[in-house]
Amino acid sequence: MFSSVLPWYPTLKDQWGLGDLTFGTIVAAFAAGSLLSTVLPSLAVNRYGPRRVVWWGTVAVALLVAAVGWSSSGLMLAALLLGIGLLDAIVDVSQNVAGVRVEARLGRSILSSMHACWSLGAVAGGVGGTYAASTGTDIRLHLAIVAAAVIAVVTLGEWLTGPLPPDPAETTEGDHGGVGTRGSILRLMWITLPVALVATSGTSIEDIANNWAGLASVELAGVALGQAGVAFTVVLAAQTVGRFTGDRLIDHFGRVAVARTGGVLIALGGVLVVAAATPWLLYLGFALAGFGCATLVPSAFAAAATLPGVSEGAGVTAVSWLMRIGFLATSPVLGALSDATDLRWALLLLVVAGAVVVVLAPALRDQPRSGAGT
Repeated sequence: MFSSVLPWYPTLKDQWGLGDLTFGTIVAAFAAGSLLSTVLPSLAVNRYGPRRVVWWGTVAVALLVAAVGWSSSGLMLAALLLGIGLLDAIVDVSQNVAGVRVEARLGRSILSSMHACWSLGAVAGGVGGTYAASTGTDIRLHLAIVAAAVIAVVTLGEWLTGPLPPDPAETTEGDHGGVGTRGSILRLMWITLPVALVATSGTSIEDIANNWAGLASVELAGVALGQAGVAFTVVLAAQTVGRFTGDRLIDHFGRVAVARTGGVLIALGGVLVVAAATPWLLYLGFALAGFGCATLVPSAFAAAATLPGVSEGAGVTAVSWLMRIGFLATSPVLGALSDATDLRWALLLLVVAGAVVVVLAPALRDQPRSGAGT
C-alpha cells in the first residue's frame, strides 16, 4: 500500500510548491509514527490476537492511504503519514506473530517466503503507482482501487489462516505482555538487542540499496544517470530470490548457519562494491549483499517470538522498534562517513554489517519456552 503512494510524492510536492526541507519533514512523519508505536503492537496482539489486529489494522491503513488522494495540503499529508506509520508498525508485528504461529503449526520454515511476498508487493505497488502517476490517472481513483484491493486480499488471508493457537507466555504475563513498566521495558530491550542488531544489519542493506546504490553506481563505476536504478533493482531481485529459497535452506541447515553465511556474503559483497571500477563488479557485490541479507529480518522476528521470559508480541515489538531506529540511522551515518572520507570508503559499512551478523548469528537460535517464568 505504502509503495503505491511513493510515486505520487513528486506530483504532490510540485502541486503544493513545497521546498525540499518542508517536503522532507512531511514525509518523515511516516517514520515518526512508527517510532511512536512503542509498546502498542505488543498490547494489541496480546489483548485482541494477531488475526483481528492484522485485519482491522490493515483496513484502517487502507482507508488512510485512500485519504492521501484527498489531501489538500502538506499538513494534512503529514497527519495521514503519521497515522499510517503508527498503524503500519502495529500491523507489521501482528503479521509476523501470525506468521510465526502458522510456521510453528506447520513445523517448517515459511517466514522467509512471507517476507518475499512483501518484496513482491512493494514492487507491484511501486510499478502500479508509477504507471498511474505517469499516465495522468486521478490519484484519488488510483489509491481508492489500491485500498479496495488490499481490503479484499487481507479479508481472504484472514479467513484462510483460521484460528491461531494462543502464545503460552500470554497466559502468565497478562495483557501487557511483559512491557508494562519502565524497568521491564529496559530489560526487554536488553534481551532483544542482539536479535535486533542482526535485523538492523539486514535493513541497513535495504536502506543503502534505496538511497545509495544508484549514486554509488554513478560515482564509483561510471554508470550513466539514466541507468542508476539498475543497482537498486539488483539488490531487490537478489533479496527476493534469497527469501523464496531461504526457507528450504533454514530447514536444512538451521537459522544460525544460514544467517552467518549471509553475513559472509554481505561482507564479501561490500568488499566488491568498494573495490568496483566497473558496473558488473559493483552489481555482483550488491547482488551478494542482497542475497545475504534476505533471511535476516524474518529470522530475527522468528527468533524474537521464542525469546524466554517475554510473550511473542513483546519480543517481536521490541525487535521491530529497535530495527526501525537502526533503519533511520543508516543513511545519516553513511552520509557522515562519506563527507568525512568519500562514498567508496563509507560503503565499507556493508562489511561492518556483515561482520555484525557473523558474530551475533547465534542470537537467532530457537530457545525453549515454558512460559513467562522461563
